[in-house]
Amino acid sequence: MDRGDDVWFRRLNEGQRDAPLLLVLPHAGGSATYYRPLGALLPELEVLAVQYPGRQDRHREAQLPSIEALAEEVSTRLAPRAAARTLVLFGHSMGAVVAFEVARRLEGRGTAVAHLVVSGRGAPGWSEAAPVTLDDDALLTELLRLSGTDVAVLDDPEIRALVLPAVRADYRIVRAYRGSADAVVQAPLTVMHARDDPLVPADAVAGWRRNSRGALTELTFRGGHFYLVDQVAEVAEVLRRAATG
Repeated sequence: MDRGDDVWFRRLNEGQRDAPLLLVLPHAGGSATYYRPLGALLPELEVLAVQYPGRQDRHREAQLPSIEALAEEVSTRLAPRAAARTLVLFGHSMGAVVAFEVARRLEGRGTAVAHLVVSGRGAPGWSEAAPVTLDDDALLTELLRLSGTDVAVLDDPEIRALVLPAVRADYRIVRAYRGSADAVVQAPLTVMHARDDPLVPADAVAGWRRNSRGALTELTFRGGHFYLVDQVAEVAEVLRRAATG
């Protein structure tokens, strides 16, 4: 996977650099590599994913203290790449609110976002009714419950030592993020949600209707919080339409 010229972005396919640009914002504890299958299905787009500090090849770097700080860093680095291009932002779970905050910052500086696609997360202003505690056992239980991490991977103590600090730090900033229910983007908004998601209730997802002045599309998928693993082709098609109309 090509790092390109910026440690923050990973190229997920061989799409042309003058093609529409899709930027993927990963979930809590997630890395850019998780989304490689998605990039492979979108050869007509240039697909990049953000590699957050504190994981994989950036595991020695300090993680940023807030969703807002993360969005500021990403938007500042993304703006030159996105100039005069069709730009789609896609964020899953924690990545949904990072994508929303990135879109707000880009639009505020005059960079248009062609489409914002959010998945598996309640709208800004929503918080979990019973947030998970942050000790190792509770985090492991939560990861297994959400089915976003291979059980065999978590059996390895060395891998756990690499994975859990990133998850813990991400959960911390997600918990602290409130956003504003009145904050809006101009971009069209697609909201994706899984019918059996144990983390995000349908009413929390419905709140996104307030957050865009553009056209709104709401899509429901079968499955749980990480429904996109088994339905990556369907997700890719949503993103293709968002980028190409």
